[in-house]
Amino acid sequence: MASQSIARADSLAPVRGWSRLLLLALGCLAYVVLHLLTRAVRLPSHWPQRFLAKVARICGAVVEVRGTPLARDVLFVSNHQSWLDIPIIAGATGTAFVANSGVRDWPLVGWLAGLNNTIYVDRADRAGVHEQVELVRDALAHHQPVAIFPEGTTAIELLPFKPSLLEVVSPPPRAIRVQPLRLDYGAAIDLAWIDDEPALDNAWRVLTRRGTFTVRIDCLEPFEPGAVGDRKAIAAEARNRILTGSAWESGGV
Repeated sequence: MASQSIARADSLAPVRGWSRLLLLALGCLAYVVLHLLTRAVRLPSHWPQRFLAKVARICGAVVEVRGTPLARDVLFVSNHQSWLDIPIIAGATGTAFVANSGVRDWPLVGWLAGLNNTIYVDRADRAGVHEQVELVRDALAHHQPVAIFPEGTTAIELLPFKPSLLEVVSPPPRAIRVQPLRLDYGAAIDLAWIDDEPALDNAWRVLTRRGTFTVRIDCLEPFEPGAVGDRKAIAAEARNRILTGSAWESGGV
């Protein structure tokens, strides 16, 4: 009897997947219209942030934020485990992201990322690192919170941080602080996008997962990058704080 019950439950996976895709499409339409109307009257729009938070909820994520994320003049540095990290963090903080330039060409996703002020870089273009750093520095100079994943890829275990983009705060373009974020998927760590799993396969695995799961964001204590040292020292400090994972409980600044 148990095996039959499992089979019936598994047979609902396509229904869950297509239902969530429909909700995502309807939400996208509604939030994009609201965003465009808000921008048409020259008001600041928070609809992209709200939509990304909605994406996380539709996919089953219940986001628990510990500590207080800074609202401006901040470079968030986070571990990276899933494509869901982006809607989860953006929905909770309103940050823009530094993303691989290939994302810009993804149907619909690239356009939506642009609405959230995504900064595109070509990780394979080592000669163009300086120009990429300047793009991020310009965003920070205009008070836009920016988040990076210095591991450079998704992984379950915390990988060494690549310090190249941390040059943006060495020295910072203004009074910028670095705030490490630690993502913890808990029992849903099986959703991690690792190795050579095709992106669409991983997305479908997330969309067809039963029920909800809790993702915790620990907003760790921010620090002044200039007081730490060069970009390698900044990368090491941020990584160490994420490894220790002590939630910032001072209630903000």
